[in-house]
Amino acid sequence: MKIFSKHETRRRLIHGHHDTDDLTDRIGDWFRSPLGQSVWAAEKAITDQLISRLFGYHILQIGCHEEFSLIANSPVGHKVMFRPAWRVGSAHPVALSEELPVASDSVDVVVLHHALDFTEQTHRLLRETTRVLRPGGHMLIIGFNPASLWGLAKFLRSRNQVPWCGKFISKGRLADWLQLLNLQLQSIELGLYSPPTKLTKILTHADRIERFAAGTQLPFGGIYVMQCVKQIVPITPIVPRWRPLRSGSLGVPAAENIRVTIH
Repeated sequence: MKIFSKHETRRRLIHGHHDTDDLTDRIGDWFRSPLGQSVWAAEKAITDQLISRLFGYHILQIGCHEEFSLIANSPVGHKVMFRPAWRVGSAHPVALSEELPVASDSVDVVVLHHALDFTEQTHRLLRETTRVLRPGGHMLIIGFNPASLWGLAKFLRSRNQVPWCGKFISKGRLADWLQLLNLQLQSIELGLYSPPTKLTKILTHADRIERFAAGTQLPFGGIYVMQCVKQIVPITPIVPRWRPLRSGSLGVPAAENIRVTIH
């Protein structure tokens, strides 16, 4: 995977990353809360099994906060996570998710951890991550499911708070976008069946609720994990069209039509 130089990266980070960095910190603070930890545990339970079966040379995670890495236990050797802005003490490279300083077709696995939920340029981010993914590479998309108790709570909570300020994109809508980008959907797994509440009594039984709901395979999980593969576009060779020769157009050698008279 080719990463551009610091000068090229600095040129790409022109304006607007401070608001993104503030949102990243707010998301990180929410994931540290008891409710956020229950979401994190449900996501890890699903993604750990999927990521352990994906191999290659480079894996890239985009979205949320660098403290919450879903790729830490991946068998892929080179793991990359970007920050939206530079910060003292951070060892992560800086880049905007919608304009990655990564060469095309160079990453084996891309993980979008609620990246589509918390961006103003959803289509651009999805196109950009598809660009850097190599043909045959895998993409995991983690998002909030609007057809769930969490989706219902989004309409009842303040839109200025995390995670209710997110987009909560439906699975069907996202599947249509993937098809347009030549990404073949392989599987969809659901989790987070516990209600979005801060009550300690319910949060302590979150694991038991998850196990029971996972066995029933209910379609109302608060989060989904979609796995897709970037298809290889076949190249159709151009075959020249030869015109068939007509049988009547075949000429007879002139020597066979000459009559020789010997006296």
